[in-house]
Amino acid sequence: MIERKISKDNNFYYMTAALVIMLLSASLIKSVAAGMVESILEGIIAVTFLVCVVSLGVDKSWKRFMQILIVIWIALVVLKKLVFIPHLNLMMLLLMFAFFWGTFSSICRQILFSGSVDSNKVVGSIALFLLLGLQWALVYLLILAFSPSAFGGIDQGAWGQNFSQMAYFSFVTLTTLGYGDISPNTPFAQVVVYLEAIAGVFYMAIVVASLVSAGLAQKVSEQDR
Repeated sequence: MIERKISKDNNFYYMTAALVIMLLSASLIKSVAAGMVESILEGIIAVTFLVCVVSLGVDKSWKRFMQILIVIWIALVVLKKLVFIPHLNLMMLLLMFAFFWGTFSSICRQILFSGSVDSNKVVGSIALFLLLGLQWALVYLLILAFSPSAFGGIDQGAWGQNFSQMAYFSFVTLTTLGYGDISPNTPFAQVVVYLEAIAGVFYMAIVVASLVSAGLAQKVSEQDR
């Protein structure tokens, strides 16, 4: 049903809504369902994956790869409930990163420096920004897994417990706000953090340049008709 409603004219609305709902849910379930945070979050992420795949169904090469990732993700979630496997959480974080990176790349091909500018593309640029912050949040979670003292202001725990806090820290860094309540302690973590700040600044410049140039080209094309 939802697949019939999603088209190339509105697909980024659904994707952006799914990403925002995922971020909001990750922050709310910590207080609502203590002890079940990871399980609920894994389900929410799986639904977000599905919405992303349907929303970007126009990109056939991307869609097949993402479908495989979703199947692996669901298999790992089920396997996690049945048996203990060392480093399974690291595999899930890497899988999430691969999915968000694939989604990010697909959106870039569809909206940057190509075609006319419309509201769907503007919303797509918001989805790009959210995906950029989520990818860095996953990198921080991976750093925490290998170096629990890499960040100050955050308690050591499972990735599901810290997902919301790392997402918050990532977007604060991406927008160069830097509140200071969470901070990098190790040299490697500090390098990754300032690289994200640089990426955030360049993202704004690239997206604005892309939308402006596409808008100007659209106006010129309309005037020539």
